[in-house]
Amino acid sequence: MERYGQILNFAMPIFLLLVLLEKTYGWFKYKDTFKPMDMLSSLSSGYTNIIKDVLGISISIITYEWMVKHWAIYHLESTWAIYITAFIALDFTGYWGHRLSHQINFLWNQHLIHHSSEEFNLACALRQSISTFINFFTIFLLPAALLGVPSIVIATVAPLHLFAQFWYHTTYINRMGWLEYILVTPSHHRVHHSINPEYIDKNHSQIFIFWDKMFGTFQEELPSVPCVYGITVPVRTWNPIKINFHHIWILIQDAWHTKNWIDKARIWFMPTGWRPDDVKDKFPLSKIEDVYHFQKYTPETSRKLVTWSFIQFFFTFALIVYFFGHLAQIGSPLIFVYGGFIFLSIYSYTEMMDLNPHSFWYELFKNIIGLGLIAYLGDWFGMNQYWVGVGYFVGIYFVLSTVITAYLVYSEKKVFQQKIYAN
Repeated sequence: MERYGQILNFAMPIFLLLVLLEKTYGWFKYKDTFKPMDMLSSLSSGYTNIIKDVLGISISIITYEWMVKHWAIYHLESTWAIYITAFIALDFTGYWGHRLSHQINFLWNQHLIHHSSEEFNLACALRQSISTFINFFTIFLLPAALLGVPSIVIATVAPLHLFAQFWYHTTYINRMGWLEYILVTPSHHRVHHSINPEYIDKNHSQIFIFWDKMFGTFQEELPSVPCVYGITVPVRTWNPIKINFHHIWILIQDAWHTKNWIDKARIWFMPTGWRPDDVKDKFPLSKIEDVYHFQKYTPETSRKLVTWSFIQFFFTFALIVYFFGHLAQIGSPLIFVYGGFIFLSIYSYTEMMDLNPHSFWYELFKNIIGLGLIAYLGDWFGMNQYWVGVGYFVGIYFVLSTVITAYLVYSEKKVFQQKIYAN
């Protein structure tokens, strides 16, 4: 846990810098519109995912270590070959887990967050799930287990395999020649993120594109079919926590409303998007039918609110950096309290980004919790050891945050209401 936190403290600033550089390049080179709220939503989703991973809030039905212990028929020597084997095994597992997440209703919920942005950029690569409480796909690591690849090797290679999927989430890199036949490239992955009928549910590979070609799910990017990004049942929110449970909430409601007991049971395992006949017409969903003519989710907000959203985002970033650097010192169960507070912070400021007038109450509740923690602990989780009184600065920020959010929510609420009346 502590080692992973240290790795993330090194990786997070790099990813953030690359996201900002891509945005800057797009603006200067192509005059692309900068969509700050979409970017903040994506980056905030990354926050929630890494905190969940660090805290280890998930289990596997069958663990890799157990498979190695009981099923290994050979043990590879600890050379470079064992790491290559682990990497390929993880990529094979990733392909099938990814493909099934697109094809089965309840599994789609844990992957929908990654496709929820209606833009395609490096920031959307960081939209990762927090709803994966059970890992169903460890079984696909069976080839590595049979070869006796140690679990420590899998654990070492896995973050590298994940980070290697970041770079190809961009529209600024075109075809890459002979690499198109071996690796997943930006062109391949643009197809994967598209909702065009020609592209949907294609190119599930993560590093090596030959899995799609081998198993019949490959589709090249067509010059005559421009990619349109998002999901066909749009989430229409910047709140990554809501997005994570958007689809499962639809399934729960459909299972409740349908009168057919068989449908109540099978809805979870049917193809993604399947709904019982007796609820489709009675409870219709807002679905994109024409991918070339629909209104993207872009609520109008003032420069003041955008600026404050960035301040909230970067303050949360600072809290996370401190958290990951002091996991052992904070200890259990306080690390879960800290993690929960970060989740609450993200929920609050992304509700404000959505112009939800109730976001003030979320912010007030969050800041009362924060001030209570400072009063109980004497400072912010031991921060005063570096500079006497710095922990109390966090408390001052909570007070100011409540006041500023109250003002902005009131101001933006008036503008939002005027917009509604104008329409």
